[in-house]
Amino acid sequence: MFGSKIKIDKALLEKIKKHSETAGYSSVEEFVAHALEKELAKLEDAESEEEVKKRLKGLGYIS
Repeated sequence: MFGSKIKIDKALLEKIKKHSETAGYSSVEEFVAHALEKELAKLEDAESEEEVKKRLKGLGYIS
């Protein structure tokens, strides 16, 4: 399904596993893909480049 691999902190991966099962996702990959799609949709819906920068800063991706 996916063409790339990413590294995730072990503690975060354990949380993802727990919540993906609880939420009824068929796999960790499905849960992560859905979470990323939701975040990307928020960024794509942003009204301006400044809003995108503010959200990325809030998520800790840029400083």
